[in-house]
Amino acid sequence: MKTLPPYAQTLGLSIADTEGGVPVLAMAFSDDVLGRPGFIHGGALGGMLEMAAIMALHCEFAEDEKPRFKPINITVDFMRGGRDKETRAIGAVTRVGTRIANVEAIAWQDDREKPIAAARMNILIERG
Repeated sequence: MKTLPPYAQTLGLSIADTEGGVPVLAMAFSDDVLGRPGFIHGGALGGMLEMAAIMALHCEFAEDEKPRFKPINITVDFMRGGRDKETRAIGAVTRVGTRIANVEAIAWQDDREKPIAAARMNILIERG
C-alpha cells in the first residue's frame, strides 16, 4: 500500500521514509491535531499509531492478496506529551496468524529512543 487511507490524510499523515520496507509516518503539528495548548491530542496520536501498525501489516502481504484489517484491541501507552513539532511513527508486526495479527507501533519526536507513545494491537485479518 503506497497511499494512505482517508483517515490518515485527515490527520495530516504522510510517509516520511521507509525502514526495512515499512513506512515511517510523519505528522506535522497543526490546529487539526491540537489537544491542550501546545500539545498533540491523545486521539490524534492514537490514530497515528493505529495507521503505522496497519501500514506495517500491509507490508506483510503480497500486493495481489490485499486482505482487510479490523482492529480488535488497541492499548496505547502515553509516555510524555507530544509537543508542537513533527511526530514520527513506525509499526512492527510481531506475529501473523491465520486470522489474527499482533502489531506494535511507537511514536517519537526528537529522539526515537525516547518515544512519546507506544501501542500494541490485535488485528483481525479478513482474507479473500
